Amino acid sequence: MHRGIRLVLAVLACALAAPAAASAKTWVVKGAGFGHGVGMSQYGAYGYAKHGFKYDQILTHYYTSTTIGSTADKSVRVLLRDSVGSVAFHGANAACGVAIKPGKTYVARRKGGGVVLRSKKGRLVAKCGAVMTAAGAPTVVVSGKGTYRGSLEARASSSGLDAINVLDIEDYVRGVVSRESPSSWPIEALKAQAVAARSYVLSSSGHGSFDVFDDTRSQAYGGVGAETAKTDTAVSATHLQVVLYKSKVAQTFFFSTSGGHTENNENSSLGFGQPPIPYLRGVEDPYEAGAGSSYEHWKRKYSVGRISGALHGIGLRGKLRNVVVTQRGASPRIVHANLVGSGGTTTVNGPQIASALGLPDTWAFFKKK
Repeated sequence: MHRGIRLVLAVLACALAAPAAASAKTWVVKGAGFGHGVGMSQYGAYGYAKHGFKYDQILTHYYTSTTIGSTADKSVRVLLRDSVGSVAFHGANAACGVAIKPGKTYVARRKGGGVVLRSKKGRLVAKCGAVMTAAGAPTVVVSGKGTYRGSLEARASSSGLDAINVLDIEDYVRGVVSRESPSSWPIEALKAQAVAARSYVLSSSGHGSFDVFDDTRSQAYGGVGAETAKTDTAVSATHLQVVLYKSKVAQTFFFSTSGGHTENNENSSLGFGQPPIPYLRGVEDPYEAGAGSSYEHWKRKYSVGRISGALHGIGLRGKLRNVVVTQRGASPRIVHANLVGSGGTTTVNGPQIASALGLPDTWAFFKKK
């Protein structure tokens, strides 16, 4: 081919490609915070403690118009596993009314509508009825899970067995604090976490045969393996203390990072549009800045195709052209927004957007570059 013709064709190709390249856009989402945004910011509590505030001051800042009081001791029921075929354990000295050896492993199995206890080799040890209860001596080890204080229940359910740890509330909180806040944090932040964890479980409505999950569906709980000397000190120093609102235990939601301001409960993923709770109001979080959270500020990038595909699940029509925020909350978190697509406009809420895009928080600002 003649050199001049090749040059002309190359110029034409570049000219034709230029509009396509120019039309390629990227959506940039800048935001702050990590979590639902309601109640106590854990990194904010860390910042308050570093600035000399005591745990009660931290708690009453995040939970508006509350006080710190005491409660009676009680037991807590924690779901460790659900709908499993069997539960293996050791460390107990009694189960189903018979003595067993702590050093040996036993297996609870579903049989009909009840539970039977067998040795590791399959020998029948006892018929337990609907529930097997194994008493720790003083702890019980659940195979594949961990070591727990109190007792272990294996309860027949509609689709197998539920493994439930039943223990005193103070022992439960000992297994929560370091799973929710690093044990290296200042003691006042850990005390605040202990009181919040205790209040949360006492204010939870329960789930039938158990009170709380052992994960972030409630709050993280790791049993004996999560206990540390410093977090145990925080628990004992706040023995049976709780957050109270009008003499009742407050539901003390907490989360990782606020970005500088917490949010009202009715604007969050905890229950969008639910009635406002007086002590779960958005407040400034002045000492979180510089506390070390990688989510204090964040940025995400999406191609037009990727962001449009993700938002189709919440009603976007066609390709995304704009995100018009029509309402923000007590913080800059999105409450309502319009997704303007090539095929029309759809109204959505902040938690829907965050969930669809996998954003850390609803504190978000959209820009097309």
